[in-house]
Amino acid sequence: MKDVITVGLDGSPESMSAVLWAAREAELRQARLRLLHAWVMLAPEDAHRPDDQDQNYWPHRIMNQARETVRARHPALPVDEALVPKDPLDALTDAGWESDLLVLGSREVGAMARYVLGEIGLQMMTRSGVPTVLVRAQQAPPPSDKERDVVVGMGLKDPCEALLVFAFETAARRGVTLRAVHGRHLPAHAYNRGGGVEPYMAELAAKDARQELTEALRPWRERFPKVAVDERVEMESPAHALLTGAAGGGLLAVGRRHRLHVLAPRIGHVVQAAVHHAPCPVVVVPHE
Repeated sequence: MKDVITVGLDGSPESMSAVLWAAREAELRQARLRLLHAWVMLAPEDAHRPDDQDQNYWPHRIMNQARETVRARHPALPVDEALVPKDPLDALTDAGWESDLLVLGSREVGAMARYVLGEIGLQMMTRSGVPTVLVRAQQAPPPSDKERDVVVGMGLKDPCEALLVFAFETAARRGVTLRAVHGRHLPAHAYNRGGGVEPYMAELAAKDARQELTEALRPWRERFPKVAVDERVEMESPAHALLTGAAGGGLLAVGRRHRLHVLAPRIGHVVQAAVHHAPCPVVVVPHE
């Protein structure tokens, strides 16, 4: 554990929501918060230059606003500041290896309030080697007495240990229920010749899925006996099941296979659905 949470700043409302979320998480973890703003055109710092001639006026303003926002809500939290003269993607990638968690703002548009990932956010999803959180504007953390469930998307063919460790530890740290959601399509034999669903066969398939989920979670329940677990199985598209299961949650955790040697890594459709449409902050946890 590095005991550092890094949040990327760009001065947008989304990044300020990300700052508040990251500060709360750092406080829960008793970690340091690093505020990072990167821009390739940053000028060398000069302590003797008058304020009205400061070429880094806007980066300093962004950093100052974030710092004061954190201090107002978390006065005892240790905060580091980094103005980095680099491409933001490279700076965030480098910072990730020195952090336990990366936190980024994610834009929203329209009445549907869906995620619209910018180029940096999308690329970070495919290359980050550490858990990366996306926070929309107006998704500031709730008061400590109103913490909401942690939701984790469960695939049962090859359960991801890194994802489950993150989800259980986060639920334990917050003192909330872990909602484990698994979705799968009905098997072909659950349909009759006319294309309708055979209720008995559908229920058998659902029963099998529930048993598989219970077995997959059994060792984790034993490892984290104080974490209450709500197991949910939906016989439908895994992506749709996950979004439905995330309703009312405080954080949605999904896994992404991390391949360092793939030239053009991609995120799967379930992760795509989560980061674009989930109603709460989303953390993408890489795993081998």
